[in-house]
Amino acid sequence: MKKVLLSLLFILVTFSINAQCAMCRAVLESETDNSMAEGVNNGIVYLAAIPYILMGGLIYLIYRSRKKADR
Repeated sequence: MKKVLLSLLFILVTFSINAQCAMCRAVLESETDNSMAEGVNNGIVYLAAIPYILMGGLIYLIYRSRKKADR
């Protein structure tokens, strides 16, 4: 039963994500210049980079604390 509910949840989330992407695409394609598209692309890069930076910092802190404990 859990697998069925989880599968249904993933399907519903996917449909709502696709709807938002189509709306963004329509707005960006209607622009005559590419300034808005470049802004959206830069925003995506910034949003994607933050979790990697945070996880890298966390891994470094764990590594440093374990290295001190080994001494």
